[in-house]
Amino acid sequence: MSETGLGVTTGAVARRLGVSPTTVRSWEQRYGIGPQVREGGRHRRWTPGDIAMLEEMCRLTSSGIPPAEAARAALAVRGRLAADGRAGSPPPPVPEEGVGPPPDGPGRSRQGGPGGPGGGLPLGEVRQECRGLARAAVRLDGPAMEALLRQTMEAHGLVVAWEEVMVPTLHAVGRKWESTDDRYVEVEHLLSWYVSTVLRRAAVGDLGMAAHAAPVVLACLPGEQHTLPLEALAAGLAERGVPTRMFGAAVPAEALRAAVARSGPRAVVLWSQSRSTADGVLARQVASTAFGLKGARTTPLVLLAGPGWSVRAAVGGMRRPRGLREALDAICALYPDARAEVVSSAR
Repeated sequence: MSETGLGVTTGAVARRLGVSPTTVRSWEQRYGIGPQVREGGRHRRWTPGDIAMLEEMCRLTSSGIPPAEAARAALAVRGRLAADGRAGSPPPPVPEEGVGPPPDGPGRSRQGGPGGPGGGLPLGEVRQECRGLARAAVRLDGPAMEALLRQTMEAHGLVVAWEEVMVPTLHAVGRKWESTDDRYVEVEHLLSWYVSTVLRRAAVGDLGMAAHAAPVVLACLPGEQHTLPLEALAAGLAERGVPTRMFGAAVPAEALRAAVARSGPRAVVLWSQSRSTADGVLARQVASTAFGLKGARTTPLVLLAGPGWSVRAAVGGMRRPRGLREALDAICALYPDARAEVVSSAR
């Protein structure tokens, strides 16, 4: 739709902000976040002041602020612009929390709607950052997702960010597209990309120990494409100063055996998402790979990670951690000096 002297249409402003027109209309109906000008009394036209208000609404909800609270702050932005003479008349009064259409009325679904707590995703009781990430994901707002993920990791550390923000949001997106005939697939792909981007940046570099310490080898088994849990583990090990070698998705069996033999790792983490990729024979071959001087040869600790492994799969020289924290604890116990070297390197 085209712009006019009175402003831009709802569809145009929605495209500019990366949200759906339905989201913009629901914000107006529920929180009074509407345009000051209506062409012919009916058609919405958004002025620069209105758009600044919506941009602030998007920014605040992406950071996890509840929509009603974000609306009050966003309306204040337009009010300041109006006072400066850069927008139209003063903003309309802000409705109180809960005032607006009934719960199942226009602009709101039973899961919260596009502007609701989780952008329409089935989140349940989660952290505020998780709700902000979900809203940004549904809007396909990549920069907001990346900023929120980085802030969460800096504020709470890798483990909390992964277990309490990234994983719940990824699972909610997965449940959503499974129940809506493959809708939201684009949301899952974009969210996964930004989660991976932030984790890989955190995992760059072997802090302090790379020159002399044997690394940890991280690899997905042949046929296994799910790498995000291994990327989270790599980021957590980097945070603790443990050197890693990430080989990524679907590593061929022979290449995996060669990587272990050549790098001489203290530990090898083999990820399997499903029973079809869990290869116990290959795991035992990796666990029996010896390296070092004759008479003092060693073998790596093998961690069978992921839901594809059975409880009984871990036998001699192998362990099956139940989550990220347990895997980090098991590996870091092999590197008692890692944290001290991280501190020394930082100094």
